[in-house]
Amino acid sequence: MSVKAVITDWGGVLTSPLAEAIQVWLAADRIDVERYKTVMRAWVKQAYDGAGTNPVHGLEDGSLPTSEFERLLAAELLTVDGAPVEAAGLIARMFGAFAPVEPMYEALRAVRAAGARTALLSNSWGNDYPHDLFAELFDAVVISCEVGMRKPDERIFRHALDLLGLDAAECVFIDDIEHNIRAAQALGIRGILHTDPDTTIAELRGMDLLP
Repeated sequence: MSVKAVITDWGGVLTSPLAEAIQVWLAADRIDVERYKTVMRAWVKQAYDGAGTNPVHGLEDGSLPTSEFERLLAAELLTVDGAPVEAAGLIARMFGAFAPVEPMYEALRAVRAAGARTALLSNSWGNDYPHDLFAELFDAVVISCEVGMRKPDERIFRHALDLLGLDAAECVFIDDIEHNIRAAQALGIRGILHTDPDTTIAELRGMDLLP
């Protein structure tokens, strides 16, 4: 079955890599790096292995206010001098170095121009999305905190498919997190694990989605 739609993640796919943005923030706020890594590894692992819940679940599905997540995370962190970390505005500072990856934006525009559909499927961390660009980029937009679901829950993938009006086998999903790719593939959606724009664009071209 030919691919009729591209579903894509935002952070780390349409933006510069998450790890780069985090490194800029850690240095700017003088965060104790090892302490941050210990906390975040535990939270993210639990958020994706299905064992229990933590603040990441609530932030992504919208049940935990961004300000409360910031308070909880800041309480776990210290600066290199052992001082407390400012909670207010923590998310904005964490992702402040995100930059758009223009080749990926251009690819999405070209996919649409060639006749396929496009959708955004993003787990939100209280991010500021470029909403002004959405109309020209996407036929459907699914942001986790707005729909009360988060990847890798199969329900959020099915929601995106419903909005596109397509079957799983007619869609390809791009994400930089392997766990999310596996979840999509379990439903029959083709997957592209994003590592860099050139490789992803080549895969889209190989599916006849780009000229």
